[in-house]
Amino acid sequence: MQSRVKFGSFLRGIALGSVALFAVPALGQEPAGQTVITAARYVDVLTGKTVEFPAIFVGADGRITNIADARTVRWGSDVKHIDLGDKTLVPGLIDMHVHLDGPADIGGYRGLEFTDSFWGMTAVKNARDMLDAGFTTVRNVGSGDRNDIGLKQAIDAGYAVGPRIVPAGYALGATGGHCDSTYLPPSLEKKDGKEEGIGDSPDELRYQVRRQRKFGAEVIKVCATGGVFSRNTEPGQLQVPEAELRAIADEAHQWGLRVAAHAHGGAGIRAAIAAGIDTIEHASLVDDEGIRMAVARKQPVWFAMDIFNTEYTQAEGAKNGVLEDNLRKDREIAQIQRDNFRKAHRAGVRMVFASDAGVMPHGQVGGQFRVMVEYGMTPLQAIQAATKNAAEALGREKDVGAIAIGRYADIVAVDGNPLTDVRQLESVDAVVKGGVVVKGE
Repeated sequence: MQSRVKFGSFLRGIALGSVALFAVPALGQEPAGQTVITAARYVDVLTGKTVEFPAIFVGADGRITNIADARTVRWGSDVKHIDLGDKTLVPGLIDMHVHLDGPADIGGYRGLEFTDSFWGMTAVKNARDMLDAGFTTVRNVGSGDRNDIGLKQAIDAGYAVGPRIVPAGYALGATGGHCDSTYLPPSLEKKDGKEEGIGDSPDELRYQVRRQRKFGAEVIKVCATGGVFSRNTEPGQLQVPEAELRAIADEAHQWGLRVAAHAHGGAGIRAAIAAGIDTIEHASLVDDEGIRMAVARKQPVWFAMDIFNTEYTQAEGAKNGVLEDNLRKDREIAQIQRDNFRKAHRAGVRMVFASDAGVMPHGQVGGQFRVMVEYGMTPLQAIQAATKNAAEALGREKDVGAIAIGRYADIVAVDGNPLTDVRQLESVDAVVKGGVVVKGE
């Protein structure tokens, strides 16, 4: 903390002493409520360059109004100064695949120990853990009881602290598929119809898109194939055919929503790409044709590949109650998925950061940057996957994903240089959300 004070004094001294030399107008007339954030440098993910001595001005609405050279500007006493010292700043990170109401240490049938409202309560802590890890925006791709929508509303209203949430509500899927309830016997299933989100025709799934949007979903999630942590499904199985996926995509796009498709298997990935789905989740068993289709499609499609969490699930899963059959599936696809991540990246597939937090602890997701670099990305490309690329995939380039004028002042600070040591992002030193320090001071 001592170095922070010294560096801040250095910046103020330079700023005050160099106005005449550089003939730069003072910024003392900044609007009321203005904040300025200074540090040693920041990573401009839009250009790939590092900018020294930034002075990032933030308005009362939490958006960046100006970025100046801290050596050549002054600010008035009415401007709040946040000095992050000799740190490197990166944009607030974005995780495109999380489950906030899924505690990682409760697996298999252990979930039956708890009442229905328990899961929403755990989401509050998980959201805070993700924010403290530097993830200021998350896309929650499926929750029970619309816990993600309720938590988003609580955070926005100031009743809880957490990241910006892009919620999906209930995930869509086929009867008996990965997103259906597959753990209980018929006597314990609903007697009055299908589970929420489940449909078995284009019309039924169009209705489910409208229903999720009606109650607050901002993205639609569909399970196109079987999965690892469901029962009685295999990851490679196609469960929602192309015609139904196309109906979901068309309906969602009509309402201005984007669609994420859980798709491990090659057939499901190809069907989702052909149907116009926006992001392919997991993409574990993608084949050469699926990669070719993803690169060639005119409408951008993004792969969201969770290539880190298996380290946790294999080490802790059995203790947490995960069934051996699920751990078997996890083991079988883990290395294949990582190798296909490398192959897809080399081929030019657009990639975003996606951890599947909930399968692993939410506060540990920054560890995935290391694995992304091990399997072919540069540190800059891995950071861009969690900032610039993710914002584009969300369609929210005006809000998040870069330290840039007009976007929210969502900023993460680390001690070292993440462009040479991406593991700096495994434990961040400070987090700013909307110009307000939420960790580190």
